[in-house]
Amino acid sequence: MSGLTHFDASGNAHMVDVSDKAETARVAVAEGYIKMSPQTLEIIVEGHAKKGDVIGVAQIAGIMGAKKTSDLIPLCHPLPVTKVAVGLTADPALPGLRIEAVVKTTGRTGVEMEALTAVSTAALTVYDMVKAVDKTMQIGGIRVMLKDGGKSGRYEAK
Repeated sequence: MSGLTHFDASGNAHMVDVSDKAETARVAVAEGYIKMSPQTLEIIVEGHAKKGDVIGVAQIAGIMGAKKTSDLIPLCHPLPVTKVAVGLTADPALPGLRIEAVVKTTGRTGVEMEALTAVSTAALTVYDMVKAVDKTMQIGGIRVMLKDGGKSGRYEAK
């Protein structure tokens, strides 16, 4: 199982020991989208959803998701995140919302999972808030766009 850090020499899953790693500034950016009908996007953008401010609630949900990542992903370390920003932007060409999350910390391990969880949670919240008018929505494209800090250095998606 070489190269897979969440498995020990016997192939058993384990939490990686980061005790000896240096604390460094770390950042991760993730993105994704939720596709929907043009009518559903209009309801969201115009603020007519029966459950309230879809974009505002999804932003808060994304922030909360990032902060709870280690409660959801079994082998993630609990991290003291120092910044979480979640943005949702209407894209009529999709049609739907594009979602981006930026997460920062100073620590011994990266925040890619927190950024991915923020995007996922925001998308799921949008779905929950408007599923009554559009059950055909699709969540997709969730990926890490940038990670920086730590021994492995910088990664940027192309």
